[in-house]
Amino acid sequence: QGQLVESGGGLVQAGASLRLSCAASGLLFNVYNMGWFRQSPGKEREFLATIDSTGRRKDYADPVKGRFTISRDNVKNTVYLQMNSLKPEDTAVYYCAASGFPKIPTRSDLYDYWGQGTQVTVSS
Repeated sequence: QGQLVESGGGLVQAGASLRLSCAASGLLFNVYNMGWFRQSPGKEREFLATIDSTGRRKDYADPVKGRFTISRDNVKNTVYLQMNSLKPEDTAVYYCAASGFPKIPTRSDLYDYWGQGTQVTVSS
């Protein structure tokens, strides 16, 4: 059974950077498209970024374009989310997910496996 484990969250000040990691096990990582989502209290889960299985194609949500970068290492079975210029509104629990959908998906219902999440808090 596939498992995803996020790490790298924490408390930072506005303007700082964080890099989240998501380690995969129990699945053929290099055939899955990977994505990052976040959820704040009282809000729906929000798509942030996705990357195809090869790492060549990426897509981002408008609120994070130019600030966040998704990447992957298919040798380490890990996907990353580099977050720069963090804002208080970026505060949320961040989740990684794996999708077997043939195209890079932005909808959460197209993802098959989810991590447990890591908290990111940005203070003003």
